Amino acid sequence: MDPTLIQLLLAVLSGGVVALLLTVFGGGGSVLAVPLLLYVVGVRDPHMAIGASAAGVALNALTALAGQARAGRVRWPSALLFAATGSVGAFAGSSVAKVIDGHALLIFFAIAMGLVALAMLRPVAPGSAGDAPLTRAMAPRVAVSGAGVGAAAGFFGIGGGFLIVPGLMGAAGMTLAVAQASSLVSVAAFGATTAANYAASGLIDWPVVAAMAVGGTAGTVAGLPIARRLGTNALLGRRLFAGLILVVAVYVAIKAMTGV
Repeated sequence: MDPTLIQLLLAVLSGGVVALLLTVFGGGGSVLAVPLLLYVVGVRDPHMAIGASAAGVALNALTALAGQARAGRVRWPSALLFAATGSVGAFAGSSVAKVIDGHALLIFFAIAMGLVALAMLRPVAPGSAGDAPLTRAMAPRVAVSGAGVGAAAGFFGIGGGFLIVPGLMGAAGMTLAVAQASSLVSVAAFGATTAANYAASGLIDWPVVAAMAVGGTAGTVAGLPIARRLGTNALLGRRLFAGLILVVAVYVAIKAMTGV
């Protein structure tokens, strides 16, 4: 079989996995995109992996968002404000990341994932009902949080999107389930911004992106029933979310430090 065809088939599979996790965990699902492209699909350059993952995850997030929106889980005013200011940050963050050594970037990526996962495992107070409207007093907090998270998303590739869920929970008072659904607006926006920046430097493999998008459709369909079930158990979802991040963080760190 043609190695290129094998790579594209693996990209389809990877896109399906990422879309499923995006549907279930919101922005946290995107943490697997870069590692899958590097260690499963076989993309050799970390910057090329980040560029392709940003584009692929943005497309998959739009598919997942459609399902969550139909289910009425997205809080649009807060989600759109967070995404708008975050897109500015994503452009700045991705511009910095493009000039940093790829393996060093992956080590920073793994450290950030580990810290966020540990924070997510800490006990938290019960959240609100998840449907609090965006108020004038809340808007600056949501906007500033979006800009900071967007910068991280752009710097780390769309893997930085795992910060979106806790960012929305803290700034907009959302529950985990609502934040996971609403985070998809920002995942799509930050991914598109980062991808455009990398594309301007010729750092995107478009056939791989297309293959990820194809797999993403099946992944979204598979993820929606799981998302509905986890929506009734926020604590379980939070622990699974943190566990996913920790496992990927350790793997990426080992690979980056060994240069494999």
